[in-house]
Formats: sequence, structure tokens, C-alpha cells
Amino acid sequence: MPNIHNTSIVDPKAKIPKSAKIGPFCIIGPDVDIGENVSLISNVSITGRTIIGDNTKIFPFAVLGQDPQHANYKGEPTSLIIGKNNIIRESVTMHPGTKDGNMKTIIGDDCFFMAGSHVAHDCHVFNNVILTNSVALGGHVTVEEFAIIGGLSGIHQYVRIGKHSMVGGCSGVDNDVIPYGSVKGNRARLTGLNIIGLRRRGFDATTIKSIQNIYRILFQKKHNNTQAISIIEAEVEATKERDEILSFIQNSQRGIMKGYFQN
Repeated sequence: MPNIHNTSIVDPKAKIPKSAKIGPFCIIGPDVDIGENVSLISNVSITGRTIIGDNTKIFPFAVLGQDPQHANYKGEPTSLIIGKNNIIRESVTMHPGTKDGNMKTIIGDDCFFMAGSHVAHDCHVFNNVILTNSVALGGHVTVEEFAIIGGLSGIHQYVRIGKHSMVGGCSGVDNDVIPYGSVKGNRARLTGLNIIGLRRRGFDATTIKSIQNIYRILFQKKHNNTQAISIIEAEVEATKERDEILSFIQNSQRGIMKGYFQN
């Protein structure tokens, strides 16, 4: 038998392994699937078609899997899929997908969601992402690997946050944040590269210099994106990082965020 506190309400149809720990005053719905060694501290609500990956720790008053905040949602069988080794702190909310998206919200592995953060319907949060206190992701947002979003920031629906990027606290983000970038501001603007983050994650000096060169061509030479991409393809050695940046720009639907020095 799983370790379930006698004050919790757990539907008998829920899938809960023996290694899980369900603390006081939790509510678990019938379509919930909880992985090995998951810990719910207390007062956690998990409903809907929600999957919780192994070794995830969920703190009091988190609400996972409730109906999405979407005017067209009519009870469709959508899902919330949360990966392994995540930390979900107090009062975090995460909603399942909608028929206007891909029917599911996806959270990767090894993420940290600090108190009061919100993941809306149809979002895709990749591995090793950090959402600090009271960050709000609008619907259909994508946050790529190792991105960090500062406290009280709001991410507009359909925006993409590129891998290894940093969003400063209290920022309003309404354009795509390019991989490796650093942005901040009430209406956020690109302020440079996330150099400290890249160094901490083991990027060598040659790779960082190459990324800096790409950013100079993109943002400091007064080229439009098409011109800048052509120059980068011709002049910058092909690397994984170069190709990731180019692919990100070419697939941007909302347009990439520009720097302070742009007109």
C-alpha cells in the first residue's frame, strides 16, 4: 500500500505506487497517474488526466490538472504530463491542454517551479527549466532547456523562450527570446548574452565567442533578419549553437525580441 495520510481523499482508480507518499489533506482524482517516489507534502490537488513523473516533490497548495483557463474549453479529454525529478513549490498551478493546441501540456525533467508560478494550457516546458516566484506562462508558451525566468515575469501566449536564456525579474515578454539571450524590462528587451549561465554550464570560450559574433551580426549591424541569416551562414563556422539560433529565428511566429540599440 502507498503511504497515504488518512485525511487525504484519493480516488481508488488513481494509479499510485507503493513508494509514493501522500501527505495530509490531498485530493487525487481517478485519472491521475503518479510515478515512483513522488512526494506530496500536504494540501495538494491533482485532478484530470495528469501524469506525475518519478521522484517529483510537490509542496502545499499546488493545484495540478484543473480545467484550463480557456473560454472554448468544453471538457475535452486533454492531459497534463509532468516529467521526472521536478520540484513544484507552494501554490503552483498547471493546467492541461486544449483542442486549440495539441491536447496536452508537457513538463520535462529536472525543473524547478517556485512558489506561485503558473503554467497555462498547451505549454511545453523542456528539461532543467527554472520558473521563479509568481512567473506566469500564457497559453501555448514554449520554454526550452536550461532557461531561467525571473520572479513576477509574464510570458505572452505563443512566445518561445530559447534554451540557456535568462529573463530578468518583473519582465513582460511578448516576443520570442533567442537562445542564449538575456532580456529584462517592463516591456522586455534583449540586453545581451547570458554569459554567466553559459560559463556555469561548461560552454568554452571559443563557443561563447562564436555566439557573441552571431549576436553582433544579428543585432548590432543594422541588418534585417534575412540579411543577417545569409551573412551568418556564409561567414560563421557551422556549429550546433549556430544552427540552433538560425533555426529558432526562421521558425519564429511572433518575431524575435530586439535589443535596446535597435530602432
